[in-house]
Amino acid sequence: MNCKRQRDSENAEKGKKRNKREERAELSALLEDEDVKREVKESWSQRAQYSHDVLLCHDDELEGRRVAFILYLVPPWESSDGGTLDLFSTDDHFQPHSVVKSLVPSWNTLILFEVSPISFHQVAEVLSEDKCRLSLSGWFHGPSLERPPRHIEPPLPRSPHLPRDETLLLEWLNPLYLDVDYQSQVQQEFEDSSEIQLKNFLKEEKFKEVSEALRLTDVQWTKQGPPNRRCYEVASLESFPQCVSACWELLCSEAFFLLLSNFTGLRLHYLSPSDEDEEEEKDQEDEEEGEATGSSGDTPSANKNNKEPSTPVCVGELRRWAHGDYTLLHDGDASKAEYALDLLLPLSCPDWQTEFGGFTSYIANEEDEELLMVYPEENSLALVYRDKETLKFVKHINHRSSTLPIGDSCRRAVYDFSFVYYE
Repeated sequence: MNCKRQRDSENAEKGKKRNKREERAELSALLEDEDVKREVKESWSQRAQYSHDVLLCHDDELEGRRVAFILYLVPPWESSDGGTLDLFSTDDHFQPHSVVKSLVPSWNTLILFEVSPISFHQVAEVLSEDKCRLSLSGWFHGPSLERPPRHIEPPLPRSPHLPRDETLLLEWLNPLYLDVDYQSQVQQEFEDSSEIQLKNFLKEEKFKEVSEALRLTDVQWTKQGPPNRRCYEVASLESFPQCVSACWELLCSEAFFLLLSNFTGLRLHYLSPSDEDEEEEKDQEDEEEGEATGSSGDTPSANKNNKEPSTPVCVGELRRWAHGDYTLLHDGDASKAEYALDLLLPLSCPDWQTEFGGFTSYIANEEDEELLMVYPEENSLALVYRDKETLKFVKHINHRSSTLPIGDSCRRAVYDFSFVYYE
């Protein structure tokens, strides 16, 4: 302790010379994570691979970071082993759109790169089964650079229901879910937990027809980005096979909106009851009772604002997921969070396992608490109601998914209909 005080006193006397050397190196916070340290220790003791080494696209601009460094302490390494450092270029909106350089780890090699508002990078997944990608990383600090305005993505267009009647429901759905008593049971369970999974939702023959059409026909797929927000493929509506288009219409139909209202208690159709309806009914009863007893004065219903009911809308995607795909939380997500009902209907995932990733994770805003995980499950309709304090992302799909015996790599994928409904 005395020696430390003496050194501090000597440094203070040096004045400006001391101030010029304020930059300091900082080790990655990942090295202090107890779970990571435990898992790495177990992997080393068993001479096994530590397979969680993947860092998705991001920037390091935080707390005055100016130069990042990585010191590799790896055995002889090949690009096929994965774990490369990928640097991204940016577009006019300062969003990364393509890899401009990929650096392969090499023993005792120090990598330095500037941290700036327009620099993005990622660490690719380690694919080697017998090597461990060990490195030390950190930052040199200095004055922060001015960050340009963040690009705000326009929202996807929302649409009201399609005018389709209950014929679609009878044609496509498991008859169990058309039973009124069972719908009441589903609603009670949903209201208790704000989420539910309805297994064997579509008729088996319809589900198989859609799954096979997606695998065997030439649907047009478009990669979604930028990579610091998402990486997966979306199907073009115009390229849908007939049966897929019919399934899409089912999920957008007026009859399905009403069915969702019965499942959840949300007002997604003008025929569904609401809390306001119950209050108005009670007010009417009170008013009638007042007239019968001769009381006078304004009634609660007379003082209410007569607001036009909003039109329920939805937005949807048909998505394809494969090794390397994911979505990420973004700084702007919290400001756009809304009350909404999420729907997921996975296809072509009969052998999907939890360790593959690809599940949808719901978390509380600005907290590490994980509220719910929804895993891909064949023909299981997932409904999740979220509020303004709940965010979601899809976990990165790792290389273990490539072992699925579905055929060539192009067809080794999971599909899902992803819809969001708003009251």
